[in-house]
Formats: sequence, C-alpha cells, structure tokens
Amino acid sequence: MFGFGKKTTNDNQIYAPITGEVVKLETVSDPVFAKKMMGDGFGVIPNTSEVTVNAPVAGEIILAQGHAVGIKRHDGLEILIHLGIDTVSLNGEPFELKIKPGKLVRGGDPLVDVDWHKIKTANLDNTILVLVTNTKDALASLNINYGACQSGEILGKATAK
Repeated sequence: MFGFGKKTTNDNQIYAPITGEVVKLETVSDPVFAKKMMGDGFGVIPNTSEVTVNAPVAGEIILAQGHAVGIKRHDGLEILIHLGIDTVSLNGEPFELKIKPGKLVRGGDPLVDVDWHKIKTANLDNTILVLVTNTKDALASLNINYGACQSGEILGKATAK
C-alpha cells in the first residue's frame, strides 16, 4: 500500500550492472575513460556467464546505441553505460538492446544482452564503464564500493549538486 521496500525512480543508489569486479576508473585500459575525460565513474569487469547488463541507476533512457546506453536520472545526472572498450568497432553486432529512448527504468532493470564471446574473439576489453557524463555541472559526490559484486546489488550512491 505504501510502497515500502520498492525501488523508486528517485533514488541516488548505484547498482551493479553485472556480476564481476568493480574497479576504479583510473585503472581501465582506455586513457579517455581513465583520465575521466568522459566524466567520473567506475568500471566493472564481468566474471560471469551472464549475458544481460542491467541499469545501474533509475531514470529515463536517453541513448540506446548497442555498445552504449544513456540514462538521465530525475535529479539531472546523466549516466553512460559503455559496454566494453573499443566495442564500437563491432558495429553493434554483439549487442541486443532491451530498451529504447524514452523508456523509464529502475535500477536493476535489463538494458542489453551481450555476446561476450564475440567481444573476446575480437580481442577487445570487456570492461563495462559507468560514467556520470555531466560530472562537472551536476555531480556533488560519487561513493562506490570497489571489489567483487553481484548483479543488481547496491554499489554506492551518486548525489547531484
């Protein structure tokens, strides 16, 4: 009746998009991401046979391009989920989108199914990047728990200015 215990579209929580290892952005192999040129965030190195990448935040889908999904939160934070490094070169082949722009999602909702074998066969890095692209203008704080994670678990919080 009161909605207790339900995930809402107005929370500040960050959820694990897949089971794996949460790493600091500065450690990823692409210098554009590692130097935070695209915004602050973190990486998740999948270590599972799971194919579905889930929403790390609640909000509205503003971008859906196979290797990248954008979500705008209620508070204005814009989150980019980038699936692998240099995977744009695969022309969307290993990705099956489950969403489209305009759709509202909750943290943990399915976004994309990924054929990780195709990424591995192409000798590409499978790290999933979660970035706040409007860090400078909108992000007050980002607190993430690094280390092992299970898909859908709370990793921390992102707070808007």
